[in-house]
Amino acid sequence: MRVVIAEDSALLRDGLAQLLELRGVEVAAAVGDAETLLVAISEHAPDVAVVDIRLPPTQTDEGVRAAVRIRTERPGTGVLLFSQYVETAHATQLLANPAGFGYLLKERVADIGEFVDALERIKAGGTALDPEVVAQLFGASRRTTALDTLTPRERQVLSLMAEGRTNHAVAAALTVSERAVEKHVANIFTKLDLPPSDTGHRRVLAVLRYLESTS
Repeated sequence: MRVVIAEDSALLRDGLAQLLELRGVEVAAAVGDAETLLVAISEHAPDVAVVDIRLPPTQTDEGVRAAVRIRTERPGTGVLLFSQYVETAHATQLLANPAGFGYLLKERVADIGEFVDALERIKAGGTALDPEVVAQLFGASRRTTALDTLTPRERQVLSLMAEGRTNHAVAAALTVSERAVEKHVANIFTKLDLPPSDTGHRRVLAVLRYLESTS
């Protein structure tokens, strides 16, 4: 797996690059600003770009805007936003095409193995969302929708699904049987009117129904 890192902190940038390389990940470039990031993406064609939201020169939203551009111009490149902030507007835009997208908070990543697992999921076209990101995005909902029909347990299951977890992993997190999780997932799909389809990933579409209700 080849990655490009965009992080303005030289200490964090170099440290992350070294840790990933120790895990067998090829770090093609590690840069400190959005403009250089876009050049590196064009030059190295990475599987995943790891991007901080706030980059020079203004330290506002250069990183996330670069991520949107990468997703638009190079849809085959996965993007992992890696930040200490939750930015809901652009995250919702990026999740309009959720395959190969992730959003993790720096302070909550305690294990490099889990970070590499997230990169692998994104490379494979999956998602990797921090529970706190999911909670803040979900909490922005202001309209009454079919989502209100979900039970508290179904909402828990959906939140864990949004992190990219399998049914087995969800069952382990909730200390229930995998069969129980399968029933909850089926109920979620039914309540959100998500029938089987060859063109859509229902697990991701279920998460998007939450995000579409934000304003």
